[in-house]
Amino acid sequence: MALIQRKSTRFPNLLSRKYAPYLFIAPFFIFFVIFGLFPTLFSFYLSFQEWRQAQGLGAMQWNGIENYTFTLTDPWFWQAFRNTLSLGVYGLAIQPVSVLMAFLIHQTLSRFKHLALALYFLPYITSTVAVAIVFSMVFSKNAGLLNAILAVLNQIPLLGLIVPNEPVDWLGKAATVQPSIALLLFWRYLGWNIILHITAIQAIPKELYEAAAIDGANVRQQFWRITLPLLRPTLFLTVTLTIIGQMQLFDEPYILTGEGGPGRAGLTVATYLYLTGFKWGEPGTAAAIAWILFVFIVIFNVLNNYLFKGEGRARG
Repeated sequence: MALIQRKSTRFPNLLSRKYAPYLFIAPFFIFFVIFGLFPTLFSFYLSFQEWRQAQGLGAMQWNGIENYTFTLTDPWFWQAFRNTLSLGVYGLAIQPVSVLMAFLIHQTLSRFKHLALALYFLPYITSTVAVAIVFSMVFSKNAGLLNAILAVLNQIPLLGLIVPNEPVDWLGKAATVQPSIALLLFWRYLGWNIILHITAIQAIPKELYEAAAIDGANVRQQFWRITLPLLRPTLFLTVTLTIIGQMQLFDEPYILTGEGGPGRAGLTVATYLYLTGFKWGEPGTAAAIAWILFVFIVIFNVLNNYLFKGEGRARG
């Protein structure tokens, strides 16, 4: 009888030990299902439906792949896609600059290294809206800082031959919209990439540099023969993050150009998605755009993975 009582008192404790871990992690999975999994699956289902806001978001009507065919034949989408690719090329240009700057900071700065990194990282943690508003004033035609700098440079005899004589409407001309957006993105995300690269550089054993210096290798040779090859995993990570971020670019172009600016030169795929879903009242088509964008992101990252692995096999 006493043995039965001991088993009965231990039984609830065994239950609590068995199910306690699941109870602790249950909130994460609940929120993930509600705010992550369900919206993803619903957007995929919605991409095959016609559900217009002009109809008051009434009953959905199945239209198959019509939303996908409309998107893939819409000139606006392909222009937005080309603009996104162009800005993506500008974004990838950050990588060599950030690698070089991270190497120089690691090699030259010892006392003020952390201060320099903090200053470079500050734009990344600044509000995107605030940054875009400030840069919209920098690019202003009449009172912008950039045109003021050009006016000063124009007074220098040699530079006056290539610097414009009149103020440039940076956000008012199709030819200068994308470079303006790219300049903002470069300033904003350079510090983030420097932090990632310098962290990887600091993990490289100092003995490699010391041995290379003993063998007569200069700083340039150390960079090409030691630093850059050992940075390949970090470069793969930063390029992957850049591809994902650039393909989903929305905040900066939308604040600077609204619906794309002159000639829709600043229209990105994410902006086109937003306009389709919330301005033109076609959430089904917007969901299809989101999934097409997802497919392109996967394709570009697969190519990126193939290029990095192919380069590694070639060197091996």
